Amino acid sequence: MWAASCLASCCAACACEACRTAVGSIGRRSARIAYCGLFALSLFASWALREVAAPLLQSIPWINHFHKTPDREWFETDAVLRVSLGNFLFFTILAVIMAGIKDQKDPRDKIHHGGWMAKIFCWAVIVFLMFFVPNGVVSFYESISKFGSGLFLLVQVVLLLDFVHGWNENWVAKDEQFWYMALLVVSVVCYIATFSFSGLLFHWFTPSGHDCGLNLFFIVFTLILVFAFAIIALHPKINGSLLPASVIGLYCTYLCYSGLSSEPRDYECNGLHNHSKAVSTGSLTLGLATTILSVVYSAVRAGSSATVLSPPDSPRGTDKPLLPFSKADEQEDKKDVPRPVTYSYSFFHLIFSLASMYSAMLLTGWSTSIGESGKLVDVGWPSVWVRIATQWATAGLFIWSLVAPILFPDREF
Repeated sequence: MWAASCLASCCAACACEACRTAVGSIGRRSARIAYCGLFALSLFASWALREVAAPLLQSIPWINHFHKTPDREWFETDAVLRVSLGNFLFFTILAVIMAGIKDQKDPRDKIHHGGWMAKIFCWAVIVFLMFFVPNGVVSFYESISKFGSGLFLLVQVVLLLDFVHGWNENWVAKDEQFWYMALLVVSVVCYIATFSFSGLLFHWFTPSGHDCGLNLFFIVFTLILVFAFAIIALHPKINGSLLPASVIGLYCTYLCYSGLSSEPRDYECNGLHNHSKAVSTGSLTLGLATTILSVVYSAVRAGSSATVLSPPDSPRGTDKPLLPFSKADEQEDKKDVPRPVTYSYSFFHLIFSLASMYSAMLLTGWSTSIGESGKLVDVGWPSVWVRIATQWATAGLFIWSLVAPILFPDREF
């Protein structure tokens, strides 16, 4: 017993030292990666508590103060929302603290890039304290999270549009036959993928013998959007390119699939999943991993992108990598010269705040506990309509990005 105790103590000491070393090695260039890691940790914590914390929450009197105890799914949703609320407050506080930073000589710059042991401790304390707040506060956060999630989805759409237009402009600016051919090849591949994918959607989500008018409408309307993008982009007054139209068309088709696949598993028109009621741990892991990648990419990209997302008075993003490729890059930061920050710290943390709301909605099926939806990631009718609304918003913003310079030639877009 004594030997086991000593071994456990040694292991704990080694783990603490390893953690301290890892945290101490986080530099200026790797800070954003560290924030992403902390956010991913919060998602895994939410997922784990959703699976195991229900019995514990049922025994806490200030949470389970009902005359009739709710079902297990209510407590699973409550656990996710409380972790998400703590995450939201942590990043919102950082966003407020970092407001107005212009150069790296600002003392708050060190808070953003350093003090990781203290920040991790504060994050853990805030999340822990959220399990002591009244249910009414959590219910209010659940309500506003739906709106925050919508804002985050709009951020994703704007980022995609910025990326696609930038991609097209970059290849066209090279003004070489090879790059024009590359534009054509990529566009053709995207259209082939779009129409092939659409055929699968008809096969999976409009099974014969069932009245699946809603699914049919979603798929046909998506194809109409794909053709509309190409027609508008190639209009003589627009003088656009097929590349953005093809990529956005493929993305809208994916959103249609994502929405239809989120339909309840017992829905007769969901031919992709209606024969598999049980969802394996592997499927849940894949769904959560996809969520993490999407959220982390959007947060990092939005925090450093020089797009309309950046506030007018904020620093503009650069093309520098998240991690340095040479020691010279790290040495640049050691010069005793006030250098402007390369992205808006406050906006970066604000995106993580919105991402916290979005991830909570995904893990709780947009806070619906109907049937089996509480056991899945992003399943249920609210998820379906959120995806379809995102598709329509993407289409509207893309068409606006094409016609706005024609309608308002004197304004810069």
